Formats: sequence, C-alpha cells, structure tokens
Amino acid sequence: MMSIDEQVALLMQGTDYGDAQLQQAMARELKERLIESEQTGRPLKVYCGFDPTSSDLHLGHTIPMRKLRQFQELGHEITFLIGNYTSLIGDPSDKDKLRPQLTADQVGHNGRTYAEQSYKILDRARTRVRYNAEWLSELSFVELIKLASNFTIQQFMTRENFKLRLERNDPVYLHETFYALMQGYDAVAQTADVQVGGSDQLFNIIVAGRKMQESVGQKPQVGILMGILPGTDGVVRMSKSLGNHIPILATPEDMYGKVMSLPDAAMPIFFKLVSRYTPAQIAAIEQGLADGSRHPRDVKMELAREIVTIFHDAEGAQAGEQHFVSVFQQHTLPDEMDEVKIDHAMTLTDLLIFTQAAKSKNEARRLIDQGGVKLDGEVLAEAMKLIEVTRPGVLQVGKRKFVRLLP
Repeated sequence: MMSIDEQVALLMQGTDYGDAQLQQAMARELKERLIESEQTGRPLKVYCGFDPTSSDLHLGHTIPMRKLRQFQELGHEITFLIGNYTSLIGDPSDKDKLRPQLTADQVGHNGRTYAEQSYKILDRARTRVRYNAEWLSELSFVELIKLASNFTIQQFMTRENFKLRLERNDPVYLHETFYALMQGYDAVAQTADVQVGGSDQLFNIIVAGRKMQESVGQKPQVGILMGILPGTDGVVRMSKSLGNHIPILATPEDMYGKVMSLPDAAMPIFFKLVSRYTPAQIAAIEQGLADGSRHPRDVKMELAREIVTIFHDAEGAQAGEQHFVSVFQQHTLPDEMDEVKIDHAMTLTDLLIFTQAAKSKNEARRLIDQGGVKLDGEVLAEAMKLIEVTRPGVLQVGKRKFVRLLP
C-alpha cells in the first residue's frame, strides 16, 4: 500500500503548471484531500472532460486518461465526462484562431468513439461516463448571467490566445468566452474534488472551476494539469494535422516503430506521461541514462514494449519488436506490404501520392528532401525524377512505409 506521500508523488508525476508556487499549492491541497479521504473512507470525486472534436485518438489524447487510471487504482471515483455541450462551442484555450463548431451529430458520434477507446486505459467496470448536456442544457439565461458575474472581461482578454488575436485585429467572438463558464460549471454540477486536464486548461480549471465552486459554497477542486506530449519529432505538440502523432489504433508494428523513431531526449517525458511506471522506476531509468549504465536504444525499446502492451498486449509488443529488429536492425524487408500496380511513368512526387505514401505534394517533397525515399534501397533525391516501373520493386518511405511496386 502506497503512503500518502507516495500517492502525491505518483499523481503529480508529469504535471506542468508553469509556476512552481502553484504546483506546490496544488500538491499540498491534493495531499490534504487524500488524507481526508483516508480518514473518512469517502473516495475522491475525480473527473476529466473530453470534447470529442475528432474520432481518432492518438497518444496525446490519452495523457489525462492515464492520470484518471492512477486515481482509479487508488480507489477513487472516476468520471469520464463527454463534453457534448461544450463541444458545440469548442475550447479556445490552445487556439489562436476561431475553433470550428461541430454539429450535435458529429459530437455524438465522436463522443461514443472516445469513450470506447478510453477503455484501453481505464477500467470499464469502474468508470462512470456522463455528458455535460445533462446540466448545461438546463441552465436558464438568468443562471448564465449569474455565472458570468464571477468574471471580468479583462480576465478573458489577457489570456494569451485571445491577446494574440486582438493584436492581429482578428475577431474574438463572445460565445468563445462562454466555454470557461461552462467548464467551470461542470465542476459545480459534479461537486468535484479533482479535475484532470492539460496545462493549457489552467484558466478553465484553476481559475474558472475553482472560483465558480467557491461562489456556490463548495470547496474548490484540486487541478491536476498534465504536461503536453510532444510528437515523434520530440519538440512540437503531438498532432494528427502535423503528422507527428502515434494513433492508439495503430498496429503493434507501426506503434513500436513510431516510438523507436523518437529522439532520445523525448524518452523521459513519454515515460512520465504515457507509461504505467512509478516515479521511482522513472528516476532509475533517468539515472541509468545519465551515468551510462543504460543504453538509450535499450531504454527506448523498453518504452516501445510498454506502450504497445498498454494499447495491445504483451504478444503484440513482442511482434512489434520482432518486426522492428528484422526490418530496421537486420535490414530485411517485411513479409507483407501493400502492392500497387504502376502502369505508366510518373514523377517521384506523384508516385508518393499515388501509393498513399504522402498525402500532398508538399509532404512528398519534404520526405524526398529529407532523404527518406528509397527504391530498392537506392535513395531518390529528385522530386521531379520520372519513375517508370518495368519490373517489381520496393518503395520505402521513411522507416516504416513499404510498398511493392508492380509493372
């Protein structure tokens, strides 16, 4: 059984508040809540809201789910809150432009997909799923005015995302300010003890949620703000639109290979945010990397096994590793790959698009410029090079994409 201090260390692992004093304050309040829970036998009410803006999740989406699972394993009450009402506005927190509004049908479909995929991490039997339309749709205009009276226009206009748009003379729409009110009211409606979210949710969770709870006489929730997971480039936030993401529905082989493509410097944050490792285990890995007793390649393979096991199973992790070793360490080709018939000559750029190895000409040129395109082992460096397939050959794009070209 973990001590209270060990629980705090685990639950605060991977958090990012951008302010040391705020982080210490939240850790202190969390400890007080955990002690109170232990004394009274009442589990903490912990939730995270998910606005289902898309149906396909990547590792970055799962970071707060991993934190919910940690609370779950410590015996606390977990709510997976689907923001089917807040999604109709769209969270502006990490955007410097207006976020597109979704239809109710889009939100409903994505929400069901989100919840189902979350069970790759959460314990289905111990997870409560709720929708915030349950209470937000019942608010009257008078009640909305009362909620809004807790905040000033200045508080919203000093937020970085709104500030940037004002400086560019881009519009900031009034409905965008409603989002923080709605998310704050989620905490009130659930009498939440703890809310988990990304570090970009600081205003919504720490400012709006806590203040709104205090305004109705509730004890303000503890905000657990998670760091942002970088993509496979190790720098920029993981994003499907940037192509640096790792889908949680990827095959074991593809997922393993994508993890192995991470820069060495990104490994610690992936262990902290994605894995099931404890602070002590991660500290030992970091020490091993620092003193040279652990080789970065071996640590990265351990990370890849852990991540594939989470989203598939141990057998999938073994298959992914065998495939990686065979293809990338022993330089052999995979047994199975897509086959595409090429019956006419085309430029290399067009070939990459035709074989679905690239989604656009810009992406194709970038891959070529990076030296990531090979035909039968030969690097192809000219985007406008005319390719004519007269015999079967293997097109390799990057480290994981293989296509057998047939005449």
